[in-house]
Amino acid sequence: MPRDAPEEWTLNRWTRRAALIAAAGGTAAWPLRGFWGADAEAATERARDRPVADARIVRGMTVSCPTWGWEWGTDAMVETMAELKELGVNWIAIHPYARIDNDGTVAARGFDPAEPPDWITRPIAEAHALGMSILLKPHIAYWGSRFDWRGAIDFPDAGNLARFWSTYPDWIERVATIAADADAFVVGTELDKLLGNEAGWRDTIARVRKHTDAHLTYAANWDAYATVPFWDALDAVGVQAYFPVVPGTGEPDERALAAGWARILEEVSAVAAAAHKPVVFTELGYNESSKAAQEPWSYHRGGPQAAELQARCLDAALSAIDGHPAVVGAFLWKWFPGTPQVGDFRMSSEHTRAVIRSRWREGLTTAG
Repeated sequence: MPRDAPEEWTLNRWTRRAALIAAAGGTAAWPLRGFWGADAEAATERARDRPVADARIVRGMTVSCPTWGWEWGTDAMVETMAELKELGVNWIAIHPYARIDNDGTVAARGFDPAEPPDWITRPIAEAHALGMSILLKPHIAYWGSRFDWRGAIDFPDAGNLARFWSTYPDWIERVATIAADADAFVVGTELDKLLGNEAGWRDTIARVRKHTDAHLTYAANWDAYATVPFWDALDAVGVQAYFPVVPGTGEPDERALAAGWARILEEVSAVAAAAHKPVVFTELGYNESSKAAQEPWSYHRGGPQAAELQARCLDAALSAIDGHPAVVGAFLWKWFPGTPQVGDFRMSSEHTRAVIRSRWREGLTTAG
């Protein structure tokens, strides 16, 4: 059975946020757990023409980093958030890292709640001052380990598995304590081979809830979200939305992209209904690639009309989820603060900026 949403919220943080947002000229965001409820369809329709600062619809951008995250505490990060707000973005996501060793140890420096790092606390405060909301989405840095991505992390050895379930929850709890004022928090990202330890995940979720009233989710890969056994303990079904939109090869037209997303959202809606939870796409993005529609997860770049296809895939995705009753929104992947915008999956090219502005800024202000 789903965990019932509380009828009342502790108002201290929301009162403080409302004052910050009002000072920034925005509209105070309503508590998302109240919005992510049974009347989500009607609320979505009411919210579509509200100001950008209304956090009930997630128009999010993940601000990534070319290092371990110190950039999030800089003036350049603040300037980037302001720039994104002008595009229609109302949520920011950052993803602090911990490394993982082959023996299951999860370790990270700089996560002492007694001396919280400003590259976590400052972006939270600055986002709120801008009238925006913020998601903390911790990532395991697997580079240098035997794992080739987070979805491959697994420990057949019982001792290594026990070591992971000792050190990982400790780290997540420390991050949650430091980021207590964040608006949403991800308890795990793409650790789908470890979903079998349901008790471990439920314990981690309970430990996080002791420190924050942020809305909680888990970021499951697109091919694993239906198998997560603890959605009832969370506030939303989180999905890394790198779904293959069309089969085969070649460049799909708009009709094929729309049909692909209709199929995807039908499947997503069934899981959301079974879990009695809304869906948030914790990542959504496309590379500038001729394979973008078939292999959105691929690091392949280039090919015939790659930039045009990237823009059309993004536009089709945002069009499909806009106002969808099961989906509260998405966090696009990705943007960098202040540095030259280069590399994979960047949303800062002129053609992708144009799509974001059209769907999230111009479309919002002209609705109705």
